[in-house]
Amino acid sequence: MTTAAPTSEAASSVHAEALAVLRELTGRPDAVFREGQDAAVSALVERSQRALVVQRTGWGKSAVYFVSTALLRRRGKGPTLLVSPLLALMRDQVAAAARAGIRAVEISSANMTEWDDIAARLVADDVDVLLVSPERLTNPRFREEQLPGLVARCGLVVVDEAHCVSDWGHDFRPDYRRIRDLLGTLPAGTPVLATTATANERVVEDVAEQLGAGGVEVTTVRGPLSRDSLRLGVLRLPSDRARLAWLAARIGDLPGSGIVYALTVAAAEETAALLRDAGHVVRSYTGRLDDADRKDAEEALRNNEVKALVATSALGMGFDKPDLGFVVHLGAPSSPVSYYQQVGRAGRAVEHADVLLLPGPEDIAIWQWFATSSMPREDHAAAVLTAMADGKAWSVARLETVADVRRSRLELLLKVLAVDGAVERVQGGWRSTGQPWVYDADRYARVTRTREAEQRAMLAYAKPVDEAECRMAFLQSALDDPTAAPCGRCDVCAGPWYSTDVPEAAADAASAALDRPGVELPPRAQWPTGADRLGVDVKGKIAAGDQLEPGRAVARLTDLGWGQRLRTLLGDDGVGGVVALDLEAPGIEEDPDAAFDVPVQRSISDVPPDEELMRACARVLSAWDWSQRPVAVVAMPSRRRPRLITGVAQGLARMGRLDYLGELSLAHGGPTGQPGGNSAFRLAAVWDRIVVGPELQERLAALSGPVLLVDDLADSRWTMTVAGRELRRAGASAVLPFALALTA
Repeated sequence: MTTAAPTSEAASSVHAEALAVLRELTGRPDAVFREGQDAAVSALVERSQRALVVQRTGWGKSAVYFVSTALLRRRGKGPTLLVSPLLALMRDQVAAAARAGIRAVEISSANMTEWDDIAARLVADDVDVLLVSPERLTNPRFREEQLPGLVARCGLVVVDEAHCVSDWGHDFRPDYRRIRDLLGTLPAGTPVLATTATANERVVEDVAEQLGAGGVEVTTVRGPLSRDSLRLGVLRLPSDRARLAWLAARIGDLPGSGIVYALTVAAAEETAALLRDAGHVVRSYTGRLDDADRKDAEEALRNNEVKALVATSALGMGFDKPDLGFVVHLGAPSSPVSYYQQVGRAGRAVEHADVLLLPGPEDIAIWQWFATSSMPREDHAAAVLTAMADGKAWSVARLETVADVRRSRLELLLKVLAVDGAVERVQGGWRSTGQPWVYDADRYARVTRTREAEQRAMLAYAKPVDEAECRMAFLQSALDDPTAAPCGRCDVCAGPWYSTDVPEAAADAASAALDRPGVELPPRAQWPTGADRLGVDVKGKIAAGDQLEPGRAVARLTDLGWGQRLRTLLGDDGVGGVVALDLEAPGIEEDPDAAFDVPVQRSISDVPPDEELMRACARVLSAWDWSQRPVAVVAMPSRRRPRLITGVAQGLARMGRLDYLGELSLAHGGPTGQPGGNSAFRLAAVWDRIVVGPELQERLAALSGPVLLVDDLADSRWTMTVAGRELRRAGASAVLPFALALTA
């Protein structure tokens, strides 16, 4: 850690000048530098060095680069290029800069109409700080029109949340790896600052090595990570309803306003709804919100207009509310390092803040995806590179016809290939560079082992009070902080500070909310792009006479309540153990939400439906606002759960006094492939493989109303779409799809 004070007369003058800028930035005439801040400023401004600052959230890392920017600009240097990961963080940084008279602007997807004006301001030297996302470095227009000039004249480069540079960082983002290449193009003597609040020794060494590529000296400023204001605890409750009931009953007792983190989009939205029903003023915050709604939600929390935002990891790095009073997690992040990053949002400018983890049984299944989320599959990479060997630009939609992978994971794969130099983003899509690419199995295996070790560490952190060690010391040790010591405040050191009781009324309300089944199953409206290249001769809009009606399912597998019960009932999907969960995706700045493949290791289950499940199905049907009531029921054919699907279909027919017409038939061996891939492959896997047999066709001909089509699990919805098309062509006037569960 570098903390040496300036000694020369010139250095003292710079220190005084820097201190004046700091006081302008903070608006406090008595402000002084925290230990290490002036050392970092001095390294950048006086010695034009590269510096890595690893300090806890709230220490003032942004003060280092804003003060340095002001001093460098006074010395005639060009603007600062700040690579920043999130739009929310950019907004806060732009506002903070303005308070100090620093002209900061961002280039992001949220202000595309302003790009030309910003470009003109850069040419006129009317910008002090330009903030961009790491993904912007791959944008062809920015890379060709703006980046070369910026690199040539920028006075300082800042890499915020620098742990993302490292494979070992908890929020690795492929595009951050481009920064090493960027640093290699800078003119000699250009100072560089990298900052993070969450990096263990392995990450620090990795980032410092990348900053110092080519033998450049790197000054590391690292301080203690303990947060004296935080009171940590872990409350283990037996079920999701108990966790929600506790939160509904106790959130009002938590200090001030805060954040409730959930691991999935559905959990965040459901929890927010339940808390609102209990009388609390809360809002959900996920990547599904557009930028204006996100900003509005952030301001509502910042201004204490809500008790909490119930958020996914979309509300993560950089959200700035110094007086945030609490952070509660419904489900644990996948490592102590990422957990520390999120809880670090609280207690920055208040004496006391409460942090509580409510772990859930579903956590491990979700972690299994996060452990390998940035790792490309060798077969997918080979398929993409083989197709792109023609040297032409390929759109993502077209590439979906050569690799059976969901679009979000395909885009992540392309980013990995791009930073490895195998492909490049161009106008019209992606193109091969012609450079050889070898699947680095050893590297991915090492990273996977590290992720698994982090998961085990998180399980150790979440042990009950009588089995655990000091919570804060545990987190400090996980980040290799040599000052780790018992905090005297957490539930291990001082005993539980939270009530463990779940009031009966709250439990009843949570049960009522979670036992409420029914979600919409929207019909497919368009055939997938590129299906014709896989032998399925369809394109464009699905003809009205072939379409399904809007359908219903009992629950999403990501839902609390019935979603959890159905995950237990359905278990393994029988063809690979992959269930798509609607998760927040670290590493996708422009679209941080996506559905990802989460391995769920459970055995296949095929049992007749029990009475509780049938009652839930009946409740869904009774609340269904269909335009015309079905007159008959048809079951999907199943090689995995025939007893379950047939039992549900026959049971619904009996309860609704509908005709049960039997099952559709399988042709050519039935559907191929497995859940979790992209639409074009999923459609090709079921095309011409689900047919209406002669006996069923005869029964359909005698009907004069819609048919209820019953299945167990709706993943891509192409199986039901093709089955509905066959039923419509066999004479059904309409087809109403019904599934026990949706994967997302």
